[in-house]
Amino acid sequence: MIDEKDFFREATLRICGSLEMEKALWDCFMYIRQYIPADFILMATYDTNTGVGECIVEADVNGGRIVSHKISAPKDRQKALMEIINSIKDKPAILVADRISEHPIVTIPFSQAGIKPDSSAMAIGPKPAWNMRGGITVVNYAGEKYTEDHQRLFALLNEPFAIACVNHLRYREVLRLKDLLADDNRYLQDELRYQTGEEIIGSNFGLRQVMEMVRQVAPLPSSVLLMGETGTGKEVIANAIHNLSPRRNGPFIKVNCGAIPETLMDSELFGHEKGAFTGALFQKRGRFERADGGTIFLDEIGELTPGAQVRLLRVLQEHEIERVGGADPIALDIRVIAATHRNMEVMLNEGRFRKDLYFRLKVFPVVIPPLRQRQADIPALVQHFIFKKSREMGFANIPVLASGSVEKLMQYHWPGNVRELQNTIERALILSNGKPLVFDEIGAVLFKPSAVSHQIEASSFDYEEAMISHIRRALNATNGRVGGEKGAAKLLNMNPSTLRTKMRKMGIPFGRKNRSEK
Repeated sequence: MIDEKDFFREATLRICGSLEMEKALWDCFMYIRQYIPADFILMATYDTNTGVGECIVEADVNGGRIVSHKISAPKDRQKALMEIINSIKDKPAILVADRISEHPIVTIPFSQAGIKPDSSAMAIGPKPAWNMRGGITVVNYAGEKYTEDHQRLFALLNEPFAIACVNHLRYREVLRLKDLLADDNRYLQDELRYQTGEEIIGSNFGLRQVMEMVRQVAPLPSSVLLMGETGTGKEVIANAIHNLSPRRNGPFIKVNCGAIPETLMDSELFGHEKGAFTGALFQKRGRFERADGGTIFLDEIGELTPGAQVRLLRVLQEHEIERVGGADPIALDIRVIAATHRNMEVMLNEGRFRKDLYFRLKVFPVVIPPLRQRQADIPALVQHFIFKKSREMGFANIPVLASGSVEKLMQYHWPGNVRELQNTIERALILSNGKPLVFDEIGAVLFKPSAVSHQIEASSFDYEEAMISHIRRALNATNGRVGGEKGAAKLLNMNPSTLRTKMRKMGIPFGRKNRSEK
């Protein structure tokens, strides 16, 4: 005869004796198998909404293991399982299978576990009041039938097992959130910049129309496409949209698509699983996954590879991603803001950018005018950059402007836009030595409306041709060599893989075959 109170006490002490559930389940298993035929024990949960069961802990005589085996039950078995769940009142459900293969429910957790089909099994599940679906199953490989005494003893452990299962799930979630928080902190410390959240100079003058559009679209979840020349402040506008949106407390992840090597594009954007490729030693969350609940800013969207364009289209359509090497889709709640300085219509006509993706991104286009078209903003920008850069450089006193300096700056056509103005101010501060700021170096090229309008029209088409010509000259100087100390990448001060990616996009031939033809 077995004392049920002693059995309950000893088994409960073991199953609730450790936060490391694989050890606790193994310890309990080794005890109860003295009274119940058992060669294997399994703890599993079941989601009634999706019909997916997950095996979370298992143990046998060799030890316990934390696992995560997800199994989708067929529709007919989902229905049978729900009937059993709904029939449970106050007593725990006890399922017994003399042969696993013959039972419509018990066979589900073991269909992929390699358990012999002629094994016997016994399972118990918690009461509905626990608000948890799942249970504990023991198996004996010899096919020994479980008697009523076995069932009565096993049923005594229903609540201790349920408590242990709930605690393990919560503990697992705490560890997952802890890892996510640590990962996010490391990432955001690398990504934070000084200008995050800075004021937008010109919001009441040259950028008034842009800011009105920002205030209109910010509260909505719609995608935004920012268009404008390099250096016009597209990132600042994207940041303003995020800060004025309901997602302001969520992450704001910035991605320069042109700075990511083609071979790393998928991994950087969508993440990868451990072992997905050589060097993938750990699971990594991509930029999209980090932006969940917030906004992702895709700068230089025209540089995306064709494969990444297809995956981005899926994100916009399905709101989910798959990590490289992963099989399960990951649902996301993000807003996409894209930016480009390229002529997207030309790229569409040349087949370098997907039309369906372009129209998905261009839900709400915002064109940011160049600095030469909003000269009224220049005095405020000059003062802003003088104060900002003086603080960064540790100047005790803020330098003043020499007479006529502002007028000279307003006459310059600023091909590099706000970024060039900022660099010009910084250079003048370095050279000032406490004297009033002068800008003699820009006096040779002043603002000429007719010449500038011609330059604007040509720049949209000639920029890439100039880049192609520049790369070809470097290749000619290096006899077609790309990498190495005597290669074109060294002359251009670029990473060889980045240069090869640009050359492929621009249709510039390279490699040994090309050198031999020359």
